[in-house]
Amino acid sequence: MGGFFGAVSKRDCVLDVFFGTDYHSHLGTVSGGMAAFNETDKFQRSIHNLQNTPFRTKFDSDLRELKGNACIGCISDTSPQPLLLHSRLGTYALIMVGAIKNASELLDELVKDEGLYLSAMGGGKTNVTELLGALINHGKDFVEGIKYAQSKIQGSASILILTERGTVIAARDSLGRTPIMIGKAEDGYCATFESFAATKLGYEEYCELGPGEIVEISADGVRQLSKPGNKKKICAFLWSYYGYPTSCYEGVSVERMRNKNGEIMARHDAKVALGAGVDHVCGVPDSGIAHAVGYSNASHIPYARPIIKYTPTWPRSFTPSDQKVRNQIAKMKLVPVHDLIREKKLLFVDDSIVRGTQMSETAEFLYEHGAKEVHIRSACPPVMYSCKYLNFSRSTSELELIARRVIRELEGEEGEKHISEYSSPDTERGKKLREVVCNKLGFDSVEFQSIDGLLEAIGLPACEVCTYCWDGKE
Repeated sequence: MGGFFGAVSKRDCVLDVFFGTDYHSHLGTVSGGMAAFNETDKFQRSIHNLQNTPFRTKFDSDLRELKGNACIGCISDTSPQPLLLHSRLGTYALIMVGAIKNASELLDELVKDEGLYLSAMGGGKTNVTELLGALINHGKDFVEGIKYAQSKIQGSASILILTERGTVIAARDSLGRTPIMIGKAEDGYCATFESFAATKLGYEEYCELGPGEIVEISADGVRQLSKPGNKKKICAFLWSYYGYPTSCYEGVSVERMRNKNGEIMARHDAKVALGAGVDHVCGVPDSGIAHAVGYSNASHIPYARPIIKYTPTWPRSFTPSDQKVRNQIAKMKLVPVHDLIREKKLLFVDDSIVRGTQMSETAEFLYEHGAKEVHIRSACPPVMYSCKYLNFSRSTSELELIARRVIRELEGEEGEKHISEYSSPDTERGKKLREVVCNKLGFDSVEFQSIDGLLEAIGLPACEVCTYCWDGKE
């Protein structure tokens, strides 16, 4: 994934962007960057690798060098950015959040058909932000260029541009898969992925950009350059997993959604008598906790924390690129509270079950420390498709997904015709999938939230929410 924060002010706003960007650290671990503009020095930029050191530590010394009344910053899990580009549209710094899934095809088109050349990264990869810049350069101005780029991209792109006029152009993805909130302060404005980053810095919520909307931000105001489109498909995983609990998207609080999501799962379990006799409801830290609190409140089963995540040195389980290393880190950082595990029947709620590896190891970990029973609830439906729009999932094949592997084992390719039945807990195929997953991963029971339940918890019309990972609907 990735996140960004930009600001334009009548005062130096680099410190705002430093802290605002740092508040997006949960969204990426590969690299971070900042670019600032002032009339004397023009553009200044700094980029650091974040794979072993947090953003705040890496950029603390840069605060003495960066100066400006306009500044943008980002956390990225993909290409290093912001890029500083010289083009016929002028000199500007560029950031994107999203994914260009057809990058190879677009690169071939630009290089072979148009004779352009782009710098290569390690392994022959292309910096997708540079590719975006090349597409934007097709327009006679930034608006036309951004619209052209988004029309060519398969995936998504929300964009911040720091211009040589000392303004920031913010453009939300054409279908609004990721958010952009505009904040207002006494002396300027900001644009941010995570809304709490703005409010924590003293900005009031000014507006949320609509899908495809483009605005130009100055210290004096926000000017709309292009109106929003009519179709929206915001990612549902924002609420269930990767959004920060204190944020709000489309008027829907992340924490409140997760509480409600857990309540809905508890009501379903009560109807079918699942999880009877459980001693404690627990959340897999951190993103499963709020779902579990909602489940506990609705079921009246006491909430407990039998495992605590050690975060001072292991803030995220998927920091390294190697899956085996990520799994080992995930295991190392969970510390047991033995008195809450021994001889207990525990129901754990996690944000999702994707490959199943980490949940299987968590269950094994609990049994090793004396748990009598371990019941698992996924706050999402079974993940059936690898995301084709964003970079928050590292799955390269759908057979890496535990649900799709089980379907293939049960029915071969024929099973792919019945994915909707396997998703449902009420069909024979759905019950069989849950039985096999439960046996494979070593649980006493397992259940997944339904798509209808997830949408009920979010509270937006189904047509405005992307559920592709679960139902394959674009």
